[in-house]
Amino acid sequence: MVPADEGGRLMRTDLLDDPVDGLDEALAAVDAFDEVLVAGLLRPRPDRTEGLATLVAALAGTPLASLVAEAADKTAAGTAGEDHFVALAAARTALMGSVHDALTARAADITGRPAAEQPPGTTGGEAPAANVLSAARAWLCDLARAGWRGIDHELVGAAAPVVSAMLPDPALRRQATLLDGFAAELAASCPGVALERVPVRRWADLWARALLLTLPGAARTPAVSTATGRLLPLGADVQEHATAVQAQVHAVFEPADGAPPRLVRASVSAPKTDTVVGAGLWQLLRPRMSLLAALSEGRAMELDAMPVTVEGDLLWDDEHARTGEPADPFATARVALATATDPATAPLDRHPVRLAVPVLLEGYAAEHADDGTLTFTLAGRRLAVDTDRAPAAGPLTPEAVAASGACLGLLRWDAGAFLLQPLAVETTVRKKTVAVHAGAWAGGTTDKAGVRAEKSATDAVAALRERAGKLLRS
Repeated sequence: MVPADEGGRLMRTDLLDDPVDGLDEALAAVDAFDEVLVAGLLRPRPDRTEGLATLVAALAGTPLASLVAEAADKTAAGTAGEDHFVALAAARTALMGSVHDALTARAADITGRPAAEQPPGTTGGEAPAANVLSAARAWLCDLARAGWRGIDHELVGAAAPVVSAMLPDPALRRQATLLDGFAAELAASCPGVALERVPVRRWADLWARALLLTLPGAARTPAVSTATGRLLPLGADVQEHATAVQAQVHAVFEPADGAPPRLVRASVSAPKTDTVVGAGLWQLLRPRMSLLAALSEGRAMELDAMPVTVEGDLLWDDEHARTGEPADPFATARVALATATDPATAPLDRHPVRLAVPVLLEGYAAEHADDGTLTFTLAGRRLAVDTDRAPAAGPLTPEAVAASGACLGLLRWDAGAFLLQPLAVETTVRKKTVAVHAGAWAGGTTDKAGVRAEKSATDAVAALRERAGKLLRS
């Protein structure tokens, strides 16, 4: 971390903007294939088949080489079937996985933390209904044939009965949610021929992931063990959409048996309406996870046989946790973060967007660029700061980040560069060092701004409940 106090390691800032070998070539192959998807895979034009050839060349010498070459030939000839589209999706996913692995290795070099072991295979469990998955796969293949420019309401609407058949089955909830959200985005963009701009990589990401998750065994439950020891929260990442909200708490876990500490995550989500925003989000999430109160109070939690996946995700259950002693996140970061093992990533989750590496930065100079973006300069190297990711449901503002002297955040990668998502900062107020956390209001607050936001959110939630009650009684 920066600096290397109390036995920590120095952060290799010189590696932040150094090129990663093979990264540009892998992404170029992905982009070439994604452009083919824009016009569709039914009968791609000769100029579009170059994208297929680029994908084939990128996979040469890998176990997928022959399958991808055959799939590309069949697609170029207009005779591709489901198996061929699955092979193309697998090839694209493998390339994005290689980008993820390269960036993860670079992030490990930057932080100097121990590397995680690759997770074992997933558990068995009952296989979901094959016919429903087959129907989902057929729709996704029809979508690929039409391409993003060829979508219309009839094609996109064909996903509705498939999603309806999936939702009642808990084993298919993951696929159903992805398919439903993807179809909703496409429906809002119909007809495709009239689109001014196509979100090429995003839709290709969703298509490839959804298609692979229709394969038998692709979405099996990850192997789960139990965690007993002390959990030291670092901060919360809040992700909000019109109909759902999720808070993911990043933390250091110190096993009771004396094993090395490791980084873990605990997530909680809830459905919402688009009128519940700001601090009102915490009112939806608090009843579901006691960790949020500990986070806002700056306390550790004692875990007793808490379920945890091999990827470091705690399957939170309040029955297995109790509030512990005070634990300042910055103190945790300075003492324990440098030696904590980073979590591993499941094979199908290997994607650059998944990169979220907890880091502590100190000794930087903050500077606003002409376009308003904020950067931190560390040892002569510049790191972009994504203040837009700070949730409105907390007191962490861009101004507080810009005036800070220490920042606890997540190292991410976007648009070809590393950037920092702040989770908390230390700043000086009236000659005193004050910590400002994005999750400070998670368990409630006496802060004036937080109290006002809570009251406004409470009124909105109460009005919604009253209206829902009238509808149910009518």
